[in-house]
Amino acid sequence: MHRTLSLVAAQAAPRLIGEPVSAFADEVGEILRTRPDTRLVVFPELHLFGDGDPDRQRTEALQDSAQPLDGPRTQELRQLAGDLGIWLVPGSVCERGPEGQLFNTQLVLSPEGELAGHYRKVFPWRPHEPYDPGDRFTTVDVDGVGRLGLNICYDAWFPEVTRQLAWMGAEVVLNVVKTTTPDRRQEVVLAQANAITNQVFMVSVNCAGPVGAGQSLIVDPEGRILASSTDDRPELLAADLDLTHVERVRAEGTEGINRMWSQFRAGESPIDLPVYGGRMDPATWTPRPFTP
Repeated sequence: MHRTLSLVAAQAAPRLIGEPVSAFADEVGEILRTRPDTRLVVFPELHLFGDGDPDRQRTEALQDSAQPLDGPRTQELRQLAGDLGIWLVPGSVCERGPEGQLFNTQLVLSPEGELAGHYRKVFPWRPHEPYDPGDRFTTVDVDGVGRLGLNICYDAWFPEVTRQLAWMGAEVVLNVVKTTTPDRRQEVVLAQANAITNQVFMVSVNCAGPVGAGQSLIVDPEGRILASSTDDRPELLAADLDLTHVERVRAEGTEGINRMWSQFRAGESPIDLPVYGGRMDPATWTPRPFTP
């Protein structure tokens, strides 16, 4: 079956907090004029929440900007995705939780103008970020194409996050990033490592300078870089992801050799994982497949 996802990862500088969504709409519209066949557009973490140059992620500014998921900002973003008829990830937003929490929340808007899914960052970058941690992982199905896993910046440093998403059937992991520090070098390596060890596509899109360190990249399930930026200048990374590649590499192995998801044999004993209070159970190891 032909399953291709045409996407653009927009390495762009953050927009200032409080700018009207119409200004962001112009930015998305320009991308689609350049690449009209794009089905999914992905922006960096907190793309709509820049607080100046240099960007200090001031706690007060972020707190003041937070809205609930059903607030006016999400409604406008839903309308934008619906008007354009695309899948849209506007980075992440400052969400006011039901008990007053401040969440860093990734949104996925559908071509029908619906909030198809959201993910609250499980691993805020401590001690620097003011966010409350989320408590669950999220995947979103793109009708007839494949399954997306949601992932925000520092989450990529915890291999359990991408492993969980892959086990949930994610074939493409969208890692939206706002890294302003020299450790972006390590994150580039992690994007490839997470792709290889979980046999998934990784889309790691960082914000552009002068705020961010750039160096965005798109990686295939065997760790090959399909598109990348070598610096922090604004850039559009485009790729047509063949999601059947995930099926092939899991069936045949990375480089035709390694099949991590077929490691266990029926009847083998579970392996205890004391640090989690859990276990790897051969009976439940296989990822949940996407059904078109």
